[in-house]
Amino acid sequence: MPEFFNVLPPDAARALLFQHLTQVMPAETIPVQEAVGRVTAVSIPAPHHLPTFRRSTMDGYAVRAADTYGASESLPAFLQVIGEVPMGKAATVTLGGGQAAIVHTGGMIPETADAVVQVEHTQVIHQAQQFPHEIEVFRAVAVGQNVLQIGEDVRENSEVLPAGHWLRPQDLGGLLALGITDVAVTQRPRVGILATGDEVVPPTETAVPGQIRDINSYTVGGQVQQAGGLPIYGGIIPDNFAALQTAAAQMLAACDMLVMSAGSSVSVRDMTVEVVDGLGTPGVLLHGVATRPGKPTIVGAVNGKPVIGLPGNPVSAMIQFDMFGVPAIYRLQGLQTMPRRGLVWAQLTQNIASESGRE
Repeated sequence: MPEFFNVLPPDAARALLFQHLTQVMPAETIPVQEAVGRVTAVSIPAPHHLPTFRRSTMDGYAVRAADTYGASESLPAFLQVIGEVPMGKAATVTLGGGQAAIVHTGGMIPETADAVVQVEHTQVIHQAQQFPHEIEVFRAVAVGQNVLQIGEDVRENSEVLPAGHWLRPQDLGGLLALGITDVAVTQRPRVGILATGDEVVPPTETAVPGQIRDINSYTVGGQVQQAGGLPIYGGIIPDNFAALQTAAAQMLAACDMLVMSAGSSVSVRDMTVEVVDGLGTPGVLLHGVATRPGKPTIVGAVNGKPVIGLPGNPVSAMIQFDMFGVPAIYRLQGLQTMPRRGLVWAQLTQNIASESGRE
């Protein structure tokens, strides 16, 4: 076991922890509608092209581009409108030279058309409810203009999403657009949370002088949920070695990760380090991280499961869990790229001195 407070910087401490996290949660299949915030277990290929037919990206007229070449405001092209392609229907109109068909945004393009003229660049010469009727075209279009080609969004058999991808709302839309209604994701890691200390009481109780309510269990539990895990609350354990050892062993056996709050400062009543080392190998990896707050954090692993001992201070506990617990949950889910976080740039109004060797 490393010497107490032989501290490491956060990056080095995380790297040390990750060396011992060899497990990835098994896969389960769930409906796509329930998959936001889950991590893909396998690569997902496209079952077909998307779109599966040529679609108009504008309201206007499907045309043969060659019939519009040279068209301008002063010298428009004249085309005969011979029909309309209804939304949600296959295009049955066949265009010949000098002909056009009304199309709508997202609608199918007739087979013999190769471009779409925006309705704003046309004018009906004689308004008519019947076909055919004539329009003026004031702007030329190129082949393929305003047309979404077959497979332009997604090619058949191409990778839609890789394994280890954090699913976002837009990913769900993409899968459903391809007719993929179920997705294989890694199971949510179960994270056991124990609060320790004779002075800690449940939030539902009135704290008498000398006591504090347990808030760390639930703030950390919220962080667990945000990271994709399932918090399992093990209650408050008194400052008793045998009680803590038993509770920790039971919780670790039932969960994929163990978090203990408080009991990590060097004191005569500190038992967390000994408890972690007694759970299995390798046990405690380090006791002390070069940060402020949160220096006395314990980082360990037991049989591929992460074990984190957090300081009792609520702010310290949240910061340290964000540094070590959250990345460990991501790693257990097989996440390949960590979700991006927003940055806010600010200018200090006064100097803040940092303590040497601590972040």
